[in-house]
Amino acid sequence: MNGSIAVAEAGYDEVLRDVMTFLNDQTKRRYEITESTNMARDLNLDSLAVMDVLLALEDKFDVSIPINHLAEIQTVSDLARTIIDIKKG
Repeated sequence: MNGSIAVAEAGYDEVLRDVMTFLNDQTKRRYEITESTNMARDLNLDSLAVMDVLLALEDKFDVSIPINHLAEIQTVSDLARTIIDIKKG
């Protein structure tokens, strides 16, 4: 099963877990990442680093996050829900 089909069939919890694992791997500092983790504030990511994370996750989940949604994505939960919403169409 390819990644895009798996994500389309996956529930919120699975996508959330994948996003948290990805962020843990990327931060190298091994912050305690939860649903409410603010990517910029809690992970000390500047806006460019947040954009790099979003672009990498777009590739990983085979989605394109519309630019008008970017300001709404603050927490890990926001990001997971956005990915699910985009996959559902």
